[in-house]
Amino acid sequence: MKRLLTLLFALVVAFSLTMPVFAQEAAPAAGETKAETKAEKKVEKKKEKKKKKEAKEEKKEEKKEGETK
Repeated sequence: MKRLLTLLFALVVAFSLTMPVFAQEAAPAAGETKAETKAEKKVEKKKEKKKKKEAKEEKKEEKKEGETK
């Protein structure tokens, strides 16, 4: 009986020590929410699109200048 109680106590202690680890894995990082991360991705995507558009316009202008010379 004493061994059974010791085993039960050991399991309870081990389980209680592992619970915070699982809770941290499921929680979002440092107060970030899905909406915030989604908004950040959207902003980055817009910046990339704007850079591509500017590069395309510069290329077009260079081509135009080359034709006029």
